[in-house]
Amino acid sequence: MRRSHRRLASGLVSAALLAFGLSACGNAGSDAGGDGTVTLTVDTFSTFGYEELFKQYETANPGIKIKHRNVVQLDEYLPRLQQWIAAGSGAGDVVAIEEGILTRFMAEPGKFVNLLDHGAGELKGDFLDWKWKQALSPDGKYLVGLGTDIGGLAMCYRTDLFDKAGLPTDRDEVGKLWPTWDAYIETGRKYAAEVRDAKFVDGSVNLFNTILAQTASQSTGHTFFDPSGKLVAGTNPPVRNAWDTTLKIQQAGLSAGLKSFEPSWGSGFKQAKFATIACPSWMLGVIKENAGAEAAGKWDVATIPGGSGSRGGSFLAVPKQSKHAEEAAELVKYLTSVQSQIAAFKARNNLPSSPQALDDPAVTSFKNEYFNDAPVGKIYGSGAKAIKPLYLGAASNPVQQRFEDALLALEQDRLKPDAAWQKALEDAEREAR
Repeated sequence: MRRSHRRLASGLVSAALLAFGLSACGNAGSDAGGDGTVTLTVDTFSTFGYEELFKQYETANPGIKIKHRNVVQLDEYLPRLQQWIAAGSGAGDVVAIEEGILTRFMAEPGKFVNLLDHGAGELKGDFLDWKWKQALSPDGKYLVGLGTDIGGLAMCYRTDLFDKAGLPTDRDEVGKLWPTWDAYIETGRKYAAEVRDAKFVDGSVNLFNTILAQTASQSTGHTFFDPSGKLVAGTNPPVRNAWDTTLKIQQAGLSAGLKSFEPSWGSGFKQAKFATIACPSWMLGVIKENAGAEAAGKWDVATIPGGSGSRGGSFLAVPKQSKHAEEAAELVKYLTSVQSQIAAFKARNNLPSSPQALDDPAVTSFKNEYFNDAPVGKIYGSGAKAIKPLYLGAASNPVQQRFEDALLALEQDRLKPDAAWQKALEDAEREAR
C-alpha cells in the first residue's frame, strides 16, 4: 500500500494518531499479563482491513490479545518506525513496512526476526514470486517480511459530475474515453467546458506518482534509483514522462490543486471538488472514508489510461526487539494467509499478493456496493499476476517527496516549469547523499 505510496484514510489526524504518538516513548507495550495472556502490538498505517481478522485471531487464540496502533498518513508513520527500529525499542511486535521503505530495512535484515526460522518458508507458494523475493535476502536465507497487498491501477470517477458534463457514465464507456493519458487530458477539456464548479482531477501529486509507477513498471523497472542504487531521476524516462504529463494537466486547468492526504484533499471528496482520481486498489477504502455515506453510489471505477501497472504494496515484519517473536511471527503468517488476504480485500479492497487469492471467486466476483457495484475484483484482478515489480531505492520516499513539493510549487505559481524541474532534481541530489 505507497506510496508511489499508499497513505491515509481520512485527511484529519485521528485520535488513533495521538494515541500512537503518546505511546512512542519506551517499549511498545507488548507483554505477558498476570494470567499468562500475551499482548501483541501491531503497528500499521492507512487501511489494512484487519479489524475483523484481529477479533477472529483473538477468539481462536485465547492467550493472545492484540493492540492495534494505526497512523492515518504514511509520512507520519515512517519516521517513527525508522526511529524505533534504529533505537531497538518502541516498535510493535508486528509492523507494516510499505514497499518504498523496504529497501532501506533490507540493508539491515538483522533488525528483524528471520521469518524462515518460524516456518514461513513453507508459504512461498502463497505469494507472487516477485513479492516473496522483495523481502528475501539475496542469498535466500533471511526473510524480513511477508507480503500483504499489491497496488493494481484503475481510475475512479464521479458519475454525477460526468453526467453534468454530458459524458458517458457507464464504466465500460468511460474506460473507452481514455486509452492513453493524452486522451484523458482531452476528456478533461471536454469536461471543463461544461462543469465550472468542480475540477477534472484532484491534484498533481497523486497523478504524478501513479503515472510514474505505471510507466516505470512497463519499461525500465525503476523510478528515481536504478538497481545499483544510483540516483537517475533526471535521466530515467518514466520520471520525465510522468512530470510532463502532469504538467500538461496543470496547464490545461484541469487540476483542483489538492495535495494527497492533506485535510483539504479529504474535504475535497466530501464537497465533490473533483471528478476523477487515479485509483490504486487500496484507494477505494480511502475514497469511501473521505467522501462518506452521502456519496455512496456516486463513485464508480473504470480502467486507467495507459494500461496496467502497480502502485503500492506492503509487508508485515517482526522487529528483533519484540519480546514475543514466536507469537508475533504466527500472527504475521495468519494476517498474510490466502484467506486473510481475501478478507482484507473484501473489507478494504487491498488487492492480494497471493495468486490463490487473486483466483478465488470471492475476489474475482466481488462487487463494491459503495462504487455503484463496480466489479472491482475483475477490474483490479485482471492482469494482476502480470504486474512487474519496481525497484525502489533506499531514499526513494524522501526523493519522491521533493518531486511532489516541486509540483505543488508549480501548481501554486510559486515556480515556473523549468525552475520547478531543476529544483526537484537538486533537492533529490541532497536527499540521495
